[in-house]
Amino acid sequence: MSISEDFLKQLEQYSELSQREKEVFVEIFGRSKSRVQVTQELNISESNLSTCLTGIYKKFSITGRGPVKESRLREYLSKKYSQQQSSSHLITDDRDGSIDTLVQEIRKQIKPYIKEKCGTMRVLDMPKPIKLTGKQGIYTSVNILEAITGRRRLKVAELMQSCDHDNFERLGLSGVKQKRVSGLEVVQRYSKLMVLGKPGAGKTTFLKYLAMQCIEERYQSNSVPIFITLKDFAEEPKKPDILKFIVQLLSSCGGTYASATVEKLLKQGKAFLLLDGLDEVREEDTKRVLRQIREFSDQFYTNQFVVTCRIAAKEYIFESFTEVEMADFDEKQIAIFAKSWFQLNDPIKGEKFIQKLKENKPIQELASSPLLLTLLCLVFGDSGDFPANRSELYQEGLDVLLKKWDAKRNIEREQVYKNLSLQRKEDLLSQIGLTTFEQKDYFFKQKTAEAYIADFIRNLRNADTDPEILKLDSEAVLRSIEAQHGLLVERAKGIYSFSHLTFHEYFAAREIVANSAWETLLEHITEKRWREVFLLTAGMMRKADDLTLLMKHKIDGLISKDEQLQNLMRWIAKKSSLATVPYPPAEVRGVYLHLINSLIPSKSSYFIDLPRILTIDLALNGTSNSDFFKASEPNIFAIGIPALSFEVAIFFEAKKIRAARQSSNTVFPNNFDLNLDFDLERNPSPELQILLDNLKSQLPSSQNNSKVFEEWWKIDGQIWNEQLRSVMIEHCNIGHDWQFNGKQKMLLEQYYYANKLLIECLNSDCYVSRQVRQEIENTLLLPNEKESFTAERV
Repeated sequence: MSISEDFLKQLEQYSELSQREKEVFVEIFGRSKSRVQVTQELNISESNLSTCLTGIYKKFSITGRGPVKESRLREYLSKKYSQQQSSSHLITDDRDGSIDTLVQEIRKQIKPYIKEKCGTMRVLDMPKPIKLTGKQGIYTSVNILEAITGRRRLKVAELMQSCDHDNFERLGLSGVKQKRVSGLEVVQRYSKLMVLGKPGAGKTTFLKYLAMQCIEERYQSNSVPIFITLKDFAEEPKKPDILKFIVQLLSSCGGTYASATVEKLLKQGKAFLLLDGLDEVREEDTKRVLRQIREFSDQFYTNQFVVTCRIAAKEYIFESFTEVEMADFDEKQIAIFAKSWFQLNDPIKGEKFIQKLKENKPIQELASSPLLLTLLCLVFGDSGDFPANRSELYQEGLDVLLKKWDAKRNIEREQVYKNLSLQRKEDLLSQIGLTTFEQKDYFFKQKTAEAYIADFIRNLRNADTDPEILKLDSEAVLRSIEAQHGLLVERAKGIYSFSHLTFHEYFAAREIVANSAWETLLEHITEKRWREVFLLTAGMMRKADDLTLLMKHKIDGLISKDEQLQNLMRWIAKKSSLATVPYPPAEVRGVYLHLINSLIPSKSSYFIDLPRILTIDLALNGTSNSDFFKASEPNIFAIGIPALSFEVAIFFEAKKIRAARQSSNTVFPNNFDLNLDFDLERNPSPELQILLDNLKSQLPSSQNNSKVFEEWWKIDGQIWNEQLRSVMIEHCNIGHDWQFNGKQKMLLEQYYYANKLLIECLNSDCYVSRQVRQEIENTLLLPNEKESFTAERV
């Protein structure tokens, strides 16, 4: 016989078991798992399992040896369960007709109230409520984590496994994964559920959705949904108990029900109780509300309960409740929400919103929070785009979390911040942000965070510097930051991080701006993980002239002492000065630097793409009409000078280079000679044309046959390639093998990346004077001595 888990948890002996014994008890006697399955499921040893079972048998006074005790306990439980079922059937037989009638009567009375309270949502600056369910509904199905994130026993190294330090990837959506379960599935599985979540995770919306599902007969159709905002219950003037509060609620919906009638409904297990916002209860009311919930859920245990609360907000113990956590939205959920949001007024804008998110990973991270996703939709709906200055967008998001979200709902929380103003709260988070970011501590231990907080509090006016008081204060402040604002989150037991890497970067940039710590920032100009910090810092500054000029000076210094790299820059300057295309010199220099930088890592790739280099060089130097660029690659120069030709080169060259490198069967692209065909059609000099004709005639005729081509290359390819390179060097001054060593290759790659970062800063919405901007653009990618362009190939 299958025994209900709810029945097992109501047994008197169950409350006497340890937490581990309870888990074993439910797995074996409620879910009929084998001993092997239980050890695997709970990750315990066979000896630990035996110890737990011994404790269980002792609590139930079961004697005997080995399997005999398990059989005896199972028989005892089955008998007790059968007796309970028989008793329930007798009651049901007597009262089925009357209780069902009562349920339907109350459902009818309460339906308008539920639809009014739970059928819509309106948050932040939304001009009007929007429907939650139905064809025009905004509700997006949520997922649940059955293991509370902050209670996992993981180490920092395990949390960091998803972060590639060398090729920096963002955390957030790509962080440590857990199994996600449908919210409705979890509700169906457990009769008493405590749903925890970060601020703005969608807890209230989820409860409203459950109420609507119930009243619309899609779930628990034979139960009465009772939605209680716990803050309202706690602040009711006469301080009623939950039963009386429900009686008042039902009466306000048009019905007149005595306490005995409502109690009858509850005793029959016909209520679906949705208790929202335990964290929103004032501190002075907390103990009373907790006691009320505990006693009420014990007394009327046959009903279904779902309670919501912020993570880390309250210290409580509800023995019979299962705790789960709201999962962040994934990309699919974000897309569904966005399409639903924009579907009525502008569906095309919804598609554009999703595309823009994909292009802006830091913003996409914020969208994993339903509250911040709503903010993003509001911002995008007004302008059709995200602000060019992302720091302004992030500040608006922080304002929501730090003050607006609670203030708009008239929620007062315990002031454990020791009278810290909003600015001081941001100062504290900024100090933590920069310190941890510099040390690459995306995840940091609780005691480390508390030490940073204690250092900050110690320096405040009128602060109590007693070490014990500081320790207690820092612990309380850390918990409050997590519970009230959700900006620091416990990722595993005793290990914290910022809720989003985006906010970590924002606070690091804020600290740099506040202290004018430019040298600290410039030390990291070649590190990709600092890219967003640079962009945010430039965006926060009232005037970014000094920062951009310092960046330019730092970048030029990267290769200033390497004579061979300076020779390369002189060659690039010489080549670009001869170009006859109608584009700024800096753009043309960018094309040549991009080609060199793209080909340096692999010598074979360098030779393979010689025909392509020649093609581009001929076009840049006017051997063919420059309109070729526009004809072959539309709009490649439409982005103008601020984009430089990093993007230009990537647009029309990177795909070809990538294809050559990724070819698995042969080191050649299939259309290897097509570039030579282009060259021959561009009217090169007669002498060059003869040489190129001769080279083309040496290629094997069966080029589409990769095996034939590979055999030819093994025998004649290298010689042919060297001949082509010699022609290119002699007639076009391009194709040189620079023979850079490992350090020089690294410096050149860093120089290329840092220049690209500088251009991104200039292209952002930061304020840079016209004079400084022009000075930087005119001197980009030049050797130290600007006049030294004399060498033919230096």
